[in-house]
Amino acid sequence: MIDLLVIGPHPDDAELGMGGTLARAKAEGRSTAIIDLSRGEAATKGTPELRAQEAQAAARVLGLALRLNLGWPDSRIMDSEERRLTLAGVLRELRPTLVVSPHGHDRHPDHVAAAQIVPAAVHLAGLKNSPLAGEPCKPQQLLCYMGNGPFEATLVVDTSAYIEVWEEALRCYQSQFTGEAASETVTPDIFRRRRARAAYWGTFIGAQYGEPLWTPRPISYWPF
Repeated sequence: MIDLLVIGPHPDDAELGMGGTLARAKAEGRSTAIIDLSRGEAATKGTPELRAQEAQAAARVLGLALRLNLGWPDSRIMDSEERRLTLAGVLRELRPTLVVSPHGHDRHPDHVAAAQIVPAAVHLAGLKNSPLAGEPCKPQQLLCYMGNGPFEATLVVDTSAYIEVWEEALRCYQSQFTGEAASETVTPDIFRRRRARAAYWGTFIGAQYGEPLWTPRPISYWPF
């Protein structure tokens, strides 16, 4: 059983959006995990093999209990019954308390597709009569983290004490964040930019740093 499960379309997405929260949950005694939907093979920089090594290094920094990769095609992730059922089956195996997915407001089509697949998979995993093996699993909450597009946060997690762990995990992805920039996201300046974003969200809760989350319905508490 996993307390906090974060789903990322590509290796490094979960760390970018939820690294501080994952570090905080681990420090507070919660079991944490990441599911990467693809190997990132379509990226301009790095190879799938190297990115897999970097992902495992970041997992060790964050103290994850588990990290899985579903091997879906990078830049060709599409919402389908097969994808929904595959992910729902994994959810039944892991039985997470809290699931966090990318938010749908994003320029990358894989992120948009993931934002459609994850809620559907969560729903299927909880249905007694769905065509899945194992017992139904109903996470207590589904939230979305911020990727490449803004949204109006309904929850901001104070990650001030874990900003250095967040950056250490991100720096494991040397293939993506060093050398010549390949995109506005894959750039050596990402550490400064993302720290600034975390500082911005921290101001709303009186903290030095924070990570914004969105829920289908507002909540007034940190779920753990």
